[in-house]
Order: sequence, then structure tokens, then C-alpha cells
Amino acid sequence: MEKLKVGVVGAGWVSQVIHLPLLKKMTDIETVAISDRDKAKAKNVASRFGVSRCYGNLDEMLKFEDLSAVVICSSTDAHKEHAIMALESGKDIFVEKPLARKFSEAKEIVTSATKEKRKLMVGMNNRFRPDVMVLRSIVEAGDLGKIFFVKAGWLKRINTDSKWMTKKEKSGGGVFIDLGIVMLDLSLWMMGYQDVKRASAEMYKHTMSGVEDSCIAWCRMANKATLSLEVSWAFHAENDFFYCDLIGTNGSASINPLRICRTIDGNVVNLTPMKQDTFHNSYLKSYENELKHFFGAVRGLHPVISTGDEAVKRMEIVDAIYRSAKSGKEQHITKNK
Repeated sequence: MEKLKVGVVGAGWVSQVIHLPLLKKMTDIETVAISDRDKAKAKNVASRFGVSRCYGNLDEMLKFEDLSAVVICSSTDAHKEHAIMALESGKDIFVEKPLARKFSEAKEIVTSATKEKRKLMVGMNNRFRPDVMVLRSIVEAGDLGKIFFVKAGWLKRINTDSKWMTKKEKSGGGVFIDLGIVMLDLSLWMMGYQDVKRASAEMYKHTMSGVEDSCIAWCRMANKATLSLEVSWAFHAENDFFYCDLIGTNGSASINPLRICRTIDGNVVNLTPMKQDTFHNSYLKSYENELKHFFGAVRGLHPVISTGDEAVKRMEIVDAIYRSAKSGKEQHITKNK
């Protein structure tokens, strides 16, 4: 199989810890270049991961490199510029979450992808966790009945992976646009991507001044199901807490650890698989599965999962949640146009 030539934009944490190590392992992928606004940093990272060339901006990389795809890992404020630039140069793109800081930016990116007829995938790695894929198949088969309530959360100790994430002008927000959007996507994925009709939220700034460090949000779905989300960067505990609980008319299930129960002939039966990966292994596998899926889509082997259109819908909900927290009022969500 001919190798796909890939360029990476952004030499920060997610590139160095996740994407570049995985790309280096893939025998059908050649990472030919890295670009970062800090060219010295790009040069150092390129050297560490055996990447031949580095650039101080994406424009130069696109001009001089013959790429099949671009993996965008820059800060969120640069996503629109980088995504549209790559799309207009005829490249398929993978963009780390979130796609943009707000709905309007996400819409511009998706409009460009449609116009240029290029593939756009947004990084939502939790869809590709082995335990999530098992549970998703159970839900799709109807074994839990109608899912009418989902409660999900990600609570982390006081720490953020990148300082720019706490600057609203760069990130678009605080913990909700970082962790909340992940749990929102996972929950919607489990619920078959039902439309959200109403959303409300409370946000707190106990440890930060510019952005929220904690958020509790509620969503009412078109099919009258309910979604509850809680996320925090200020969780006072030894370990982080990540979970997604589903309650259906015929059973219930949860993630981390995976548990599945359903009622059969009036009896509650435990359907949980005996063998399970650790959270750490599931986390790493999710990113590997995600990238493999993207490159398979680039090769035309299957459609993209976690599309730009879904990202636009997510950002519409995210915007509504921020409006609710600011106004103190529930927000109605109209179908985006």
C-alpha cells in the first residue's frame, strides 16, 4: 500500500504526546513535515520524531509539500484559519477537538469543506474507545430499550495540559469547551445523535478568573430524553473521574468501568464482558483507532465518523450552554441552517 504523506500543524502537547508517536508507528503513513508558529519548537519536535522538514507557518508547508492530508493540532483560535487554508489547497483534514471556538467559526470551516469537496473529521477520540464501541453496538441493537436519561462527567484535578486553554480568546471558553464538549459528544453518540431542544447551565470560576473551571449542564432532547453533564478542572481528589451512565426502558449501562445490565423475562441479567482494558489502554487505543479511521476515510475505504456537520451541531449546543450560564436562563436551540 502506498504511504499517505501527512503534515502536522501545531507542535504542542497533543501533537507530542498523542499524534506524533502514533503516526510514527503507522507503517502506511509518512509524516513529512511539521509546522508551528514557533519554528524553533517545530524544529526540535521534528528532530525528536524523525520528521524531515519543519516550517514556521502552514502556508509554507502547503506550498512546498505534496500532502495527502493535514492533522491540525494548533490552538483552537487558529483552527479556522488552518482548516480553511488546508481545505482550499485540496487537502483532507483531521482537526483536534473542538473544531472551533464557537458555532459561526465551525460553520465557516464546514462550508469550506463542502465547497472544496474534501473530507473533514473532528477529533472525538472517545467514540473509538473499545468499551464505548461495545456499548454503542449494544445500544444500537436495542438491548437497553429507549435511552431516556444519560448522565456523564469528567472531573479532573487542578491542572490543565496547556496554558492557552485558560485564555478565552484562544480557547473559546474554559472547562466546558475542553472536557464538556467531549462528554456532550459521547452522550449524543450513545443517544443516536438526537436533536437537543433546550439547554441550561451553571458555571463557576473558583480557581480562575478568565474562564470557568467547573460547569453543570442539562439538555432536553427532541425525543424527551434528558442529558446531564458535569465537568471540572478543580476536582479535589487523588484521581480524575470520567464516566457516562445510560438508563433505558429495558436496561442500563455505564462506561469506566464498562457495565451492562438488561431485563430478560423479568430478570436482570449482567451482560458485562469479562475481559476489559484499563482506562489508560482504552485512552491510547481510542486515539490510534481514530487516526486509523481518518486515514481509511482519506483512502476512500469508508465514510468519516465525527463529521463537520456533527461538530456544527455540537457547537450550537455549546454556544447555548454558555449563553445560559451567562444569562441565568434556559436556552432554546433552533435547528442550524
